[in-house]
Amino acid sequence: MSSPKEPKNPSTELCRAGVVKDPAYKAVSPPLYLSTTFGWDDATTRPPFDYARSGNPTRALLEETLAELEGGARGIVCATGMAAIGLPLTILSPGDVLIAPHDCYGGTHRLLTALAKKNHFEVLFIDQTDKAALDAAFARTPKMVLIETPSNPLLRITDIADVVARAKKAGALTAIDNTFMSPVLQQPLALGCDIVIHSTTKYINGHSDIVGGAVVAKDASLGEELAWWANCMGVIGAPFDSFMTLRGIRTLSVRMERQQATAGALAERLDADPRVARVYYPGLKSHPGHEVATRQQNGFGAMLSAELVSDADTDKFLAALDVITLAESLGGFESLVCLPDSMTHAGMAPEARLEAGITPTLARFSIGLEDEGDLWADLDAALAAAVG
Repeated sequence: MSSPKEPKNPSTELCRAGVVKDPAYKAVSPPLYLSTTFGWDDATTRPPFDYARSGNPTRALLEETLAELEGGARGIVCATGMAAIGLPLTILSPGDVLIAPHDCYGGTHRLLTALAKKNHFEVLFIDQTDKAALDAAFARTPKMVLIETPSNPLLRITDIADVVARAKKAGALTAIDNTFMSPVLQQPLALGCDIVIHSTTKYINGHSDIVGGAVVAKDASLGEELAWWANCMGVIGAPFDSFMTLRGIRTLSVRMERQQATAGALAERLDADPRVARVYYPGLKSHPGHEVATRQQNGFGAMLSAELVSDADTDKFLAALDVITLAESLGGFESLVCLPDSMTHAGMAPEARLEAGITPTLARFSIGLEDEGDLWADLDAALAAAVG
């Protein structure tokens, strides 16, 4: 009897997923299956794949890869990141309480607010770094807690272990958006979470050429329930997008290593620059969540935000950038900048943005694979144009 295989480093798993597992020809690169339907041997024996909404070999390989990376029992690949956010919400019923971060991604805030208005559930938006706010929220006996750490765009760090302990005591499920970190830099299921959510559009694919999402459940029965809803509602990802994501994920470890190294260096330079009022990056020792981030993450990631000084001309700053592109999204090979107040978080009510700390002069950066010196020269020139 052979002994169980030793778990491999994530870099190895990323490279080996699906290699020579093609049943027809042992293709090194897993094939793309585009068929919408599959043949049956007889009318009573369901084959492994029958209809593409219910299952597809290419999508299944991506689901298995993500589940293995996150240490979960079941992965479900969705059409978009927002479809992945919405999938766990199917568990909730009218009257259930959902605790959510007050400074989450604008699209998530918009979805939760809209569904709560329709009485799908009750949502409590709170600062999850505030112990008193957590105490008050958990006194409401929530059914689910949604965590986003680091948060988008202010990179606040929520203590996952603390929230998980509170949730278990309350009998609540814990779901976490792990998009900013990826499975390489943060393992929420190992910290006790029940569900991990990703916008695979971002770091997992890493090439800004597909839109997708994923949900990974720690427990097999919960995973089956979520997979049933994904099939029922048809929010599943397309085969070609899954194929492209599998191709992109191969380099996730090396991309994250390079991008976060550059982000850390730029954060330190911006933090020391008098033209910048404040830098939000968990890798800075001055960041209020630095200690917690060090404990629960394997790195600090490649996202950072900066508040320009009050008299800075934001339009001039953006116009002067050459290497860094003004655009929404994040996690690709290219460096991007956006103003959350008018772009990614514009769907939030103005008072909600203000409460979260999102101001018109806050810039969010996704640091890519460009040379660090070129990126700093770009930022320096833009700051000179904005502040003088």
